[in-house]
Amino acid sequence: MVEVLLNLIGWLDRQWMAAALPVIAFLALYIFLSGLDDLALDLLWLLRRQTPAIPPRLRPAPEKRIAILLPLWKEAPVIEKMLDHNLASIRYRNYQVLAGVYRNDEETRSAVQRAAARNPHVRVALVPHDGPTSKADCLNWIYQRLIEQEMNGAPVAEAVLIHDAEDLIHPDSLALVNRLTKTAGMVQIPVLALATPLEELTHGVYCDDFAESQTKDLRIRAALGAFLPGCGVGTAFRREVLEELAEAESNRLFDPLALTEDYDNGLRLHELGCRQIFVPLQWSNGEPLATREYFPRSFRAAVRQRTRWVTGNCLQAWQRHGWGRRMRQPWLQAWFFWRDRKILWGSWIGLLSNLVFLWALAGWTAANAASARWWLGEAIAGQPWLSALLAVNLALCCHRLAVRMYCSGRIYGWTFAAGAPVRMVWGNLINAAASLRALWQFARSRWTGEPLRWLKTEHCYPSVESLRPGAVPAGAWAAAAAAGVVGPQEPASAAHGPGGWLAAPGPHPVPARSGPRRAG
Repeated sequence: MVEVLLNLIGWLDRQWMAAALPVIAFLALYIFLSGLDDLALDLLWLLRRQTPAIPPRLRPAPEKRIAILLPLWKEAPVIEKMLDHNLASIRYRNYQVLAGVYRNDEETRSAVQRAAARNPHVRVALVPHDGPTSKADCLNWIYQRLIEQEMNGAPVAEAVLIHDAEDLIHPDSLALVNRLTKTAGMVQIPVLALATPLEELTHGVYCDDFAESQTKDLRIRAALGAFLPGCGVGTAFRREVLEELAEAESNRLFDPLALTEDYDNGLRLHELGCRQIFVPLQWSNGEPLATREYFPRSFRAAVRQRTRWVTGNCLQAWQRHGWGRRMRQPWLQAWFFWRDRKILWGSWIGLLSNLVFLWALAGWTAANAASARWWLGEAIAGQPWLSALLAVNLALCCHRLAVRMYCSGRIYGWTFAAGAPVRMVWGNLINAAASLRALWQFARSRWTGEPLRWLKTEHCYPSVESLRPGAVPAGAWAAAAAAGVVGPQEPASAAHGPGGWLAAPGPHPVPARSGPRRAG
C-alpha cells in the first residue's frame, strides 16, 4: 500500500510539473513583494523603537470629565461582571459610563440598571428603536443621551472613551487619556488578547495578531503621519474634535452604515487634520498598560468577526475613500491602505502557498523513499532565477516569523510564541474564509440594495477562576494578573497583585458635581 501511494505521488508530481511552475513563479513573486513590504515596516520600527513617542509625565494633570460609551446588544450574561470589576479597579474619579441598550433588549437593560444601583458612575443610555442596527448607530444614540444629560445640568464631558462589554480596562488608562487628549484629538490605548492555553489555535491567532500590531504596526503608521485606525475599544476622543466631526459630516458622529466605525472614524478625523496618537506598549509592575479581552475562540466565531472587519476596513473604506488620493501624504496613505487590504487576496495566496509547499514536501519525500527522480525539484533547479527567488523568500519568511514570535513572546512567554508557525497557517485559513464571506456579503448588498448588518460577536468576560495561577499559560501579564485577582464578592484585603489592576479595592468616591455648563 505504501509503495502504491509513493508511486502515485511520483506520477502526479511528474504530470503536474509543467502546470506547477507558473503557479510557483506567481506565488514566489507575490510573496517577495509582500515580504519586502513587511521588511520595510520592520526596519522603520527598529529604527524608531528606542525613540520615546510619549513625553514623560512631569506632574499629575487635573482630572477632566471622561464619558465612557459602552454599546450593548444581548450582553446580559457579562455586562454586570464587566462593570463591577472595572469600576472597582479604575484609578480615576471624574468619569461616567453610559451603557447603550436597545428598547427590545430588556435583559441587558435590567443588568445595567442593577449595576447602576450599586455604582453611581453608571447610567443607562436608551436606544429608542429595536436592535441590533450597527455599533455606530448605538454609539450615536449614546452620545445623544450624553448631550441631553449635560443640557439638564450634568457636568460636561471633555473626552469620550469607547469600550465594549468584554473589556478589562487598565486602571491607569483613563489617566493617560486625560493627559494625552490635552494635545491630541484621538488617542488609542493598546489592545491585547488575554492569554489562553496553547492548544486554542483560534484565540492564539488573535494573541499573535494584536501583539504584533500593537507593538509596532500602529505605532509606526502614527509616527509616520498616516491615518490611525481605531481599535474599536480603548479609543479616546477630545470632545471638541468630535463636535468638529459631527459638524463636518452632517451630524454623523459615527457613520451608522459603517461596519467598522473605529476604522472609519480614524480616516475621517485624519482628513480633518486631527492629531492622532497611538500609545506605545509600556509595562508597569510586569504588565502591559493595555485593554485586555477575550476574542472569539472558535473557527466559526472568528470567521464571523473577521468578515465584519474585512467588509468595513477593506471594502467599505475602499468604496468611500479609494486609495487616499485626496488625503495628506497620499503615497503614504496608499501604502497603509495596501497593507490593510491585502488580506482580501493575500490570505488566499498564503493558503495556496501552504498547499503547494505541502505538495512539494510530499513529492520530495516520495522521491527519496522510492529512490526516484524528484521532477518538480529538478524543474525548479533548471530556473536559476526562481531558485534564487525562493531562497530569498525563505529568508523573508524566517524574518517575518521571528518578528511575530518576538512580539508574541514578550507578552505571552516564549513557550506560547513557539506555536506561532502553526497559528500563522491556521490564521491564513481563517482570513481566507472571512475574505470570501465578506466579498460575497458586500456584493450581495450592492446587488440587492440591502444594508449590511452588524455581525455581532458573542462576548466572554473572564472569570476570577480563569485568571488564577495555572489557569492560563505562563507569561508576563498572566503572572502579574493571577497574583492579584479579586472578584466583586471577595474581600478587598485579598487584593495584593502587582499594580493591582485586576484587584477590586472597592469603588472610588464620586467627585462633587460641577455647576451647569452648556453642552458642546
